[in-house]
Amino acid sequence: MKIKPWGFIRRLFPDMIWEIDDPYGVYLTFDDGPTPGITEWILSTLKQYDAKATFFVLGKNAEMYPDLHQRILDEGHKIGNHTYSHQKGLTMSTERYLEDIDLAADMVHTELFRPPYARITRPQVRAVAKRFRIVMWSVLSRDYNRNLSPKKCLRGTIRGLRGGDIISLHDSAKSFRNTSYVLPALLRYARER
Repeated sequence: MKIKPWGFIRRLFPDMIWEIDDPYGVYLTFDDGPTPGITEWILSTLKQYDAKATFFVLGKNAEMYPDLHQRILDEGHKIGNHTYSHQKGLTMSTERYLEDIDLAADMVHTELFRPPYARITRPQVRAVAKRFRIVMWSVLSRDYNRNLSPKKCLRGTIRGLRGGDIISLHDSAKSFRNTSYVLPALLRYARER
């Protein structure tokens, strides 16, 4: 099922980017990596279709797998900060949340940020937006949902897909069953249209 953020949420958070002003392109993003075995597969698949993406990486994963982190950059993809340890902003103070983001920023040099789970408070948004462009999504693939079959995941992702959409996928073992099915089919679908 395609998840579209409601208009009032966008008005509450005007500092967040939900879509890109491009009627001809869709924008692929991958959260939570780098993940050995999975990041390499994603990179190879993107290369096969001559596609680029933005990887919102966790600082702890960039620290553990610096070669994979560097390979993402070397292959011409963008990197975004996804906190150091996948923190839900709603469950912590703004100060602690910013500390976790800063810890990731020591390894992930970027002006882009995506809050894990989209769980972030208005004060946190204001503080983060002073230093980062906060990128959300207009299409949530739900590839992480193990109760969702790969075919349903794909149908939900491409239903109503249009130029300017930012698609959220995941670079993780939990999501790989769905991501490995959705990504090649999504790339073929987008190229045809």
